[in-house]
Amino acid sequence: MLVVMQSGASKDQIEHVLKAIAAQGLTAHPLPGATRTAIGITGNTGAVDSRSFEVLEGVKECIRVTKPFKLASREMHPTDTKIEFPQTTVGPGHFTMIAGPCSVENEAMIQQTAEFLMGIGVKMLRAGAFKPRTSPYSFQGMGKEGLEILKRVRKNTGIGIVTELMDTENADIVEEAADIIQIGTRNMQNFALLKRVGLARKPVLLKRGMSATLEEWLMSAEYVMAGGNYQVILCERGVRTFSDHSRNTLDLSVIPPCKSLSHLPIFVDPSHGTGKRPYVPPMALAALAAGADGLLIEIHPDPDKAMSDGAQSLNFAAFSKLIDSLKMLAGPLGRTLN
Repeated sequence: MLVVMQSGASKDQIEHVLKAIAAQGLTAHPLPGATRTAIGITGNTGAVDSRSFEVLEGVKECIRVTKPFKLASREMHPTDTKIEFPQTTVGPGHFTMIAGPCSVENEAMIQQTAEFLMGIGVKMLRAGAFKPRTSPYSFQGMGKEGLEILKRVRKNTGIGIVTELMDTENADIVEEAADIIQIGTRNMQNFALLKRVGLARKPVLLKRGMSATLEEWLMSAEYVMAGGNYQVILCERGVRTFSDHSRNTLDLSVIPPCKSLSHLPIFVDPSHGTGKRPYVPPMALAALAAGADGLLIEIHPDPDKAMSDGAQSLNFAAFSKLIDSLKMLAGPLGRTLN
């Protein structure tokens, strides 16, 4: 249920409604808007009697939310979510770039990549300190040492850090190192992990599971938001189908219905979505045209020598060329590339 306050509702009236919701054993989620405050209600196992809230001072109306993903739905939050960072902005009017190597390999490479990105106006660096790999014999990342490298590079350059959290055990140290905590495709329905990042105060980038439906994906976002962390960014990274011409099937058709159902920003990862370097730029441009809010792209100073996912990584020259192409498309679409 959504309790919509009157435009002139006072702080005391809003607080009184919050206490009334809590008194019924329910959880209140204040959602301040441009002209009025709305309060989402979760935690109910059955129908909530709206009359108990409609009679309270300052309440305009109560609206029933029909979607199972209540906090992530446009029914509860009609306007697009905007997330502000010291380095950049994610949300309406913006097309935000996140780029970097698949994994932290050494400090010199991460420093070089960060300096390159900042030089071309890309303010967010992605790199994995902990790497989930299909084979137990593949490079698993540098772990805690990798996080320390990311922290030093952020201090040196001012770039934002996006890195993956794989388990609750390392949640505190990843949250300290990251500006955005990434939840990978294999952990989209790791509910203990989703609940933990719901307690974090850093934005969460939630990748779609390999075989997840849109509703399942949004329900995973709901787990995070139910914990009080409303700063969720969805990321389409390709799903598993019968096609064998690319690593995955990049489902750009999910963007319009996702935008229709949810207010959360949605990014696209064409690197994992295709798995092949030549396919990344055209699918990146297609993602912008389809309405995505940003891209997550793998780049490397020397992709052929990368310790993981080199085949889908762009070199610096190719990425610079892609940025130029994206800028040409972003303008007519009313978007600012950042």
